[in-house]
Formats: sequence, C-alpha cells, structure tokens
Amino acid sequence: MLVELAIGDAYGAGFEFAASEEVEEHNTLHGYRQHPRHRGIRPGMYTDDTQLTLAVAELLLDGDPWTPENLADRLVDAYHRDPRDGYAKGFRALLDANRTGAELRAAIAPASDRSGAAMRAGPIGLLPDVDEVLRLAEIQARVTHDTPAGIESARAAALAVHYCHHRIGPTERVAHWITERLDGAEDWSVPWQGKVDALGVMCVRAALTALSGKRRLTDLLSVCIGYTGDVDTVATIALAAGSRAADVEQDLPAHLYDTLENGPFGRDYLADLDARLLDRWPGPTPCAEVTEPTCRSD
Repeated sequence: MLVELAIGDAYGAGFEFAASEEVEEHNTLHGYRQHPRHRGIRPGMYTDDTQLTLAVAELLLDGDPWTPENLADRLVDAYHRDPRDGYAKGFRALLDANRTGAELRAAIAPASDRSGAAMRAGPIGLLPDVDEVLRLAEIQARVTHDTPAGIESARAAALAVHYCHHRIGPTERVAHWITERLDGAEDWSVPWQGKVDALGVMCVRAALTALSGKRRLTDLLSVCIGYTGDVDTVATIALAAGSRAADVEQDLPAHLYDTLENGPFGRDYLADLDARLLDRWPGPTPCAEVTEPTCRSD
C-alpha cells in the first residue's frame, strides 16, 4: 500500500496544477516527470503526501497512545529527519520554525479544510473496526485540519482503504458505502468531474470516482492525473485504497517501482513498513471474487 501510494504521489508530483495540455501530452505512465516549475522535486521523489502518511503509519505500528500530542510529534519528526519540497508554503514554514509537536500545536491554527489530513489517513483504514477507523482518523485530522470538511474527508479516505482491504464489497460501491457510514452532508458517490483544487472533499471525491470506475491500477493512476489540479493528492488517496482492492488488477509498470526514490525513507523503507502493517492487520482471507459484500468486517 505505502509503495503504491508513494508511486501515485511521485508520479502526480510531475503534473500538480500543470496546464491541461501538458497533462494530456505527458500522462503516459512511461516514467516520472520533472514538474515544469517545481524544480526541487526530482522525478521519482515523493512529496508531503507520502511523508506525512509515513508519520501516521509509524505511530500505528509503534503502538504509542493515539493522541494529538504524539501525532504532532510524528509529523514534525518525519519532516525534520528528511526535509523536502511539496508542502504548502504556510505549513512548511511552521515545520521549519518548530522542532517539536508541542511547538507546532502552539503555533498552528488548525482551521483548514484542505487535503492534508485526508492524504495521510490511508493506513488507519487497515484497522478491523470501523468505529476505531473513524475515531483515529478524526483525532489525526484535528491536529491540522479541525474543520467539518477536513475531518470528514480524512475519515472518508481512511474508510476507502478499510472497504478495499477488508473486502467489504466491489470497488464500484465504495463511495456509496462511505456515504452510508458517514451519514453526513456529503454524498461521496456523486461523480467528480474536472479540475481538482486542494480541498479535502474535492480530492477524496475525485479519488473515489476514479476508484469506483477502474479495475486496473494503471487506469486508476492515469485517470487521477487526468483530472488536473491537485493530482498527486488524488492519486495518493486512490492508490492507497486501490492497492488493497481484490477486484483491481495490480499492474503498475515495473519501471515506476524501480525508479521510485530509494534513500533512507524510500522504496525499501516503504516496503518494510508495508510488510509490518499487513502482518499486524492482514484483513480477512481474500474472497476468490468480490461481487457482493460477503466478506464484512463490520
């Protein structure tokens, strides 16, 4: 899961808010692309989407109390051990200026409805209990995105992974299932069309639309990038779930795995965390074919 979402993030980084003509010409999956303006993110490098997901995954695995204090510490630590581009300008300035979670929490005004809490929520969906998934996704969202839209988009992103990982039903029904579970104002099953801005609800709805309609991971990634806009986040959310879906063919090209960054926190590190996460939360015995919600975890 972590490797695949990082591939989506790194591939999408070359197209984030690029002109639609550039996206249409170069969105071929032939390789990672240098963004025409963001020179600090080299081809194959992931961005804040993956780095902050690592912070969430590591806290889950270490088993420390799931508190705002510990979550803030992990977010700050993940950045300072491996500083990189890709963050929103204001949030990166906060991370640069603060070395501990306590300092970050004292400095931040968590009133954002952007996509930061949703893009890092995927690993929470591996947990077997829906109520626990919702609780943990909300707590982590409130650290930086303590708004109704910020919280609900994070919960929806985590539920997408939960639905796929626990084989609850066919992926074409994932958005409907999430709408039923959240029972809020947002109908996550309404198909997304057009450019995606950096709002959490937009990014998750676009990811769910792509996930609901595609049965190959290559098609899922291509469609996510084709929206234009905040496409690295859309791809991160969609591939986190799609990589755990029994009815989605895992057919990403080998060269996207081979050329994903592999420094201290790169491909091998992600793969090791993946193995540990799936050993801890393996999900149900996979169904031979997912056509009805017969393998339920709730």
